[in-house]
Amino acid sequence: MANLTFNFSGRTVIVTGAARGIGLEVSRAFALAGADVVMADFDADVLTEAATDVGGIAVQADVSRTDDAERVIQTALEHTGRVDILINNAGILRDRMLWKLTDEDWESVLAVHAGGTFRFSRAVVPTMRAQGYGRIINVTSFTGLHGNLGQANYATAKAGIIGFTKTAAKELAGFGITVNAISPQAATRMTASIPEERIPELTGPIARFAAPAEIAGAIEFLAAEESGFITGAVLPVDGGISM
Repeated sequence: MANLTFNFSGRTVIVTGAARGIGLEVSRAFALAGADVVMADFDADVLTEAATDVGGIAVQADVSRTDDAERVIQTALEHTGRVDILINNAGILRDRMLWKLTDEDWESVLAVHAGGTFRFSRAVVPTMRAQGYGRIINVTSFTGLHGNLGQANYATAKAGIIGFTKTAAKELAGFGITVNAISPQAATRMTASIPEERIPELTGPIARFAAPAEIAGAIEFLAAEESGFITGAVLPVDGGISM
């Protein structure tokens, strides 16, 4: 569980991919820190249970759809009247070697990772601009910079999120909105199938994957009001593998 050093009372947070893993622990950390948390995920049944556990507001959504992104933002506004923090965390994997990737494998991964980040950010900007305040944190990956076997689609999406983060940070700075990214190396459903003998080559000097709650602490740091002079950054939370 994240250390409760931040106070987000009066803030509204939207977390995508919130039903499991990093998204669930991020939602829990913000709720414990006093925020109103709107949790979006494609899996409605798991999301409902997660939101009940956390005390968040569940909104079933496909992040690759513009109307769903706008509906999540509207739900947050209807409940709290504001949106202060957006965490673009939703993701899927369709891993295959390049010559085996189908068009659907390629397009679905980019639509969720890069497309979801774009659609939710675009949808929330008018509200954040009107408030004169906002924090957008995007989840990228070590793979986006260094590549990985069988993940040409995922690597492309995650690299695109880095470029999007830096561009949005430049465009939105004048409105009191910061845009940053984290690059985690965490134990989640996506890493569960990795054979144990491969873990040493996939982790840094700390020689393990992070717990999702450890990632939540880094996201809280970037989302805090006190971090308002940080924008366009990609924070590695990866046990040193990117050194």
